[in-house]
Amino acid sequence: MRYDVSVIGLYILDILGRPVSRIPERGNVDFIEEIRLTVAGTAGGTVIDTAKLGLKSLAVGAVGDDEKADWVLLTLEKHGADVSAMQRLPGIPTSATILNVRPNGERPALHVRGASDHFDVPASAYDQVFDAPIIHLGGTGLLKKLDGPASLTLLKEAKRRGRTVTFDLIAASPETLAIVGPLLPYIDYFMPSIEEAHDMSGQSTAEDCARFYLDRGAEACVFTLGGDGAFYAHKDGTRLKSPAYEVKVVDTTGCGDAFDAGFITALHHKMDLETALRFAQAAAGLVATGLGSDAGIHSFAHTLDVMKTWKVKG
Repeated sequence: MRYDVSVIGLYILDILGRPVSRIPERGNVDFIEEIRLTVAGTAGGTVIDTAKLGLKSLAVGAVGDDEKADWVLLTLEKHGADVSAMQRLPGIPTSATILNVRPNGERPALHVRGASDHFDVPASAYDQVFDAPIIHLGGTGLLKKLDGPASLTLLKEAKRRGRTVTFDLIAASPETLAIVGPLLPYIDYFMPSIEEAHDMSGQSTAEDCARFYLDRGAEACVFTLGGDGAFYAHKDGTRLKSPAYEVKVVDTTGCGDAFDAGFITALHHKMDLETALRFAQAAAGLVATGLGSDAGIHSFAHTLDVMKTWKVKG
């Protein structure tokens, strides 16, 4: 196959500043320590990180026809992602977010939905898009055109071709379940944050949330628990909780996307389950040490070293 992973979905330009404790009054200026631009989104952040981790990664999404699109495509290519399946949509802005990162790590956001709302995967692109053993769909909830029946068609085709499907979402609410529910029988690894899993299911514990989604067809659930680590549940009854690493957190933007990338990379390398979770946690922990969704991750070897040497929370 041409690729190790095909990453479909939400691509965003993030503009981040830290630390922001207040917005200046009138037209005044406050000074902060750092401003960064990153490719983000539940697909964009993930494909950057899989590429950094050494996987042949196909980026599948949409940008607009503006200066932000130029930067997004250039940055994807710089990190080694293949952008030949990215759509450039005329007359539409690239999806973008301004994130004011507070000293405590909170990050209130201002978002332009833009091109990701107009993105779909035509059947004519299937041979390229599915030319990878792992298909990641990221960003359900903010993909207006792709959400719903189009995503179901996409994942059915992925499974028809024998692909492993990983899945993450964004902006989850009880209403999002109507979009996600029909997809679950075609998802091998359902990978939301525990907050998203709670919000959609109405369940209280990680175990209850997992049972909710497994009963509706998911093969396995892999929930990120923030500072509490990660939780894995398989329909065969396997359960495993992996603790987080002790990390000095700068910004949690993109940690879930990095976890997804780490887990996908672990699947590619056929790591055992415990090692896969540890590697994914290391990738997420690295991103938390800097500003933006691609901070901290340098290479597969570096992340593997971090996994082996960092201390886990006791």
